[in-house]
Amino acid sequence: MSRTLYQLEGCPYCEKVADRLDELGVDYDSVWVEALHSKRDEVKRVSGQRAVPVLVDEERGVTMAESDRILEFVERSYA
Repeated sequence: MSRTLYQLEGCPYCEKVADRLDELGVDYDSVWVEALHSKRDEVKRVSGQRAVPVLVDEERGVTMAESDRILEFVERSYA
């Protein structure tokens, strides 16, 4: 899979991104992260920070955080 969404269960910002990806029929893998920031080592490794959501789009060479930025990218790239 060339797209991965790092997200936290119950996170409204993560759900907003996942819902839009689903609406557009964009395939992606979900990686569910720990609630504690200190346990989000994989997110830190791929994005340099521990907040979610984070979208990694290997096909386009993009790694980004913050739901509004991700949604802008998704609209430009897939809508």
